[in-house]
Amino acid sequence: MVKWYPTEDFKKIKTKEEQKPTRIRGAITPGQVLILLAGKHQGKRVVFIKQLESGLLLVTGPYKLNGVALKRIPQAYTIPTSTKLDISGLDTSDITDAFFAKEKKKAAKSEEQFFVAKPSKKEVPEFKKAAQKKLDGSIASAIKDPLVKKYLSTKFRLRNGMFPHLLKF
Repeated sequence: MVKWYPTEDFKKIKTKEEQKPTRIRGAITPGQVLILLAGKHQGKRVVFIKQLESGLLLVTGPYKLNGVALKRIPQAYTIPTSTKLDISGLDTSDITDAFFAKEKKKAAKSEEQFFVAKPSKKEVPEFKKAAQKKLDGSIASAIKDPLVKKYLSTKFRLRNGMFPHLLKF
């Protein structure tokens, strides 16, 4: 017996399900110190500020201590530690995913675009610098213990005799 096939193809209508926001791990709370596991700042300790609408974590160094500016990081690339700072008075309402959007450039069509141009150094916009200074100032005032400042400025490394499965963060 031959199977019957329709003479015309019908496209199945796919319904898009609404995306649920990523749930934050129970161990991560605002003001907690996290260790970054990947990227340019691998091994550095940062302060968790809040979770953005996209599900990414908003973290900062503070920049003066360890060179980590405001960044969006996926949860999977962090290890939460037991160190916490009190950042309850911090105002982060103006920092959203749109804050990190890149500006679009219009390319002018001319002969010059075919030649290699010198890459220009990207300037950080003034509003980002101001937001960084405001957040770092309030976080720095929350760090009262000099040992915590030193802790944030040092990188996390595994050394001889350190077993990761036995460490308590």
